[in-house]
Amino acid sequence: MNKPLYVFDMDETLINADCAMIWNQFLVDKGIATEPNFLAEDKRLMGLYAEGKMNMDDYLQFSMSPLVDVPIVQVSQWVNECVEHHILPNQFEQSKHLIEQLKRDGIDMVIISATVSFLVAEVGRKIGIPVALGIDLVEQHGHYSAEISGIPSYREGKVAKLEEWLEKQTQHYTEIHFYTDSINDLPLCEYADFAYLVNPCPRLKAHSNQTNWQVLDWD
Repeated sequence: MNKPLYVFDMDETLINADCAMIWNQFLVDKGIATEPNFLAEDKRLMGLYAEGKMNMDDYLQFSMSPLVDVPIVQVSQWVNECVEHHILPNQFEQSKHLIEQLKRDGIDMVIISATVSFLVAEVGRKIGIPVALGIDLVEQHGHYSAEISGIPSYREGKVAKLEEWLEKQTQHYTEIHFYTDSINDLPLCEYADFAYLVNPCPRLKAHSNQTNWQVLDWD
């Protein structure tokens, strides 16, 4: 029996924006992130990410710094507000329709993102994909740290993280369909049986002539 699994990157794939950047802007607007150059540094680091050159440990040390003294319960409240009012309005219409169709057909879906898990999970819940794999953080005394727990779902780590999840499932998936925009996800594109490049960056688009790869123009 055919049992496909649909796997989605989040930023610039399901959402027509980078959710981590929206979150960091939200932290500034709320007066939570107060470093004078916080958004400039965020932009610099995300530029490195787009080039496939970002060091994830460096990024987490930076991006989590405003939250080190904030209880997880409070972070969760802010995440809910940010996702509801600032992230969901940026969801691609095409991704909404695809998720609805897959749900009607009873097909399993997973989001896997290089964004921190507490943000990925909330986006997933609100758009209808309950399985969300992101970068898990070590929790200390009811607060998030900047230390990664387990496999970071970034570049080759996305393949390892997905494989770890698949090993825990009782069912066997006959094929994996993967949607992404980013060159950082090339390893998972090559791992999947079918790859769909959503408004891909130039470096990823250069690989699009491979068998079972499609370029999608979403708006």
